[in-house]
Amino acid sequence: MYETFFCRRLTQLRLEKGVSAREMSLALGQSESYINRIENQQMLPSLTVFFYICDYLEISPKDFFDDNPKINLEYIELAHDLQTIPQEEREHIAALIKDMKRLTKNK
Repeated sequence: MYETFFCRRLTQLRLEKGVSAREMSLALGQSESYINRIENQQMLPSLTVFFYICDYLEISPKDFFDDNPKINLEYIELAHDLQTIPQEEREHIAALIKDMKRLTKNK
């Protein structure tokens, strides 16, 4: 239960910061797939790395675990699901979303 929350919360905070899992992994001095493995529930970070993650995200450990009601878990789950599909398909979805945003903005 807590592992799932941790992984989804990390995804949500990383997306809010606007960085890729690879970029964040490398910034933390880890392998390029490190954050991706955490977000896919394949591993959890050490406490030391968790503190580095919080520093990178510019939040406190308390804020990391704050179960804020404004967090929309549907978006977190969607982001998690997007990580499981091939890059080319994610690019198509991203282009579709941008087109929809542009059309909505012009209405």
